[in-house]
Amino acid sequence: MTKLQKRGTTLKTDTSFSYAELTEGQQCEIKRELLAADIDAFADASGDHNPLHTDAEFARAAGFKDRIAHGMLLASWISASLAHTLPGKGTVYLRQSLEFRQPALPGDKLTIRLTVSEKKRRGRVVIDCVICHEDGRDVLRGSAEVIAPN
Repeated sequence: MTKLQKRGTTLKTDTSFSYAELTEGQQCEIKRELLAADIDAFADASGDHNPLHTDAEFARAAGFKDRIAHGMLLASWISASLAHTLPGKGTVYLRQSLEFRQPALPGDKLTIRLTVSEKKRRGRVVIDCVICHEDGRDVLRGSAEVIAPN
């Protein structure tokens, strides 16, 4: 298993695996800490200012420990991981399924795990995608289909 460390919002290591280089079961992990600034920036970029994401008091009154990350913010981390790590530069994103299982809060240390689950024809690859808390609880699970770089 390839483990790549990530700090902040920019991947330090760009990789690229061609379709021929990918194998079923191949995996990578990227560690990230969710920052309040990530949530704020995503709210501004997306226009989604739901108070569950932007107002800690509102989120607590709704039963959460703190304001929660947008699910699509976390999904965007998967997109970035596909584009920069596995398969990497030149990946074409075709589809994604997602299941949001737990909230992610500012300060949470998360792991993004990508696993090649199926190689299809014409360069298409199915990749299982998981984001989990450092204690192992899944925050998000899904599956992506991409065209791997040549």
